[in-house]
Amino acid sequence: MATDTLGLLLAVHVVAASVQDRDGARRPLLWTRPDHPGVRKIRTDQGFAGRLADSTATVIGRELEIVRKDPGQKGFQVQPRRWAVERTLSWISAHRRLALDYEQQPAHSETMIRWAVIGIMVRRLTRGRPATRPSPRPLTHANH
Repeated sequence: MATDTLGLLLAVHVVAASVQDRDGARRPLLWTRPDHPGVRKIRTDQGFAGRLADSTATVIGRELEIVRKDPGQKGFQVQPRRWAVERTLSWISAHRRLALDYEQQPAHSETMIRWAVIGIMVRRLTRGRPATRPSPRPLTHANH
């Protein structure tokens, strides 16, 4: 899956679980060039290092930046600028059909992902006001 910095879908390609992420990423990366010519830099995690980074520069003319963990990091930490795809995955997992793998055909899974993202975009467009986070409220006995 490729998203923009807002977490909106640019490209999706579903493959079998036996396919390495860096091999499955080639097609969505190729689609970003003609479909989204304004994309100049692509950020990803360490799993996509190696030949994919080299071929991204030579084949599609984009820079693939590998966002690496700090050398002394222990446990999970949000990596700057890499969380957009994970955020989108959490948004679409709220859609019941995507909560489990119901689809037998990869094309059907891709369609359901696109459908979920369309729903997210429509809600944003019809909201009629800027997105805001509700202020946190302290818990009281009345809220239980």
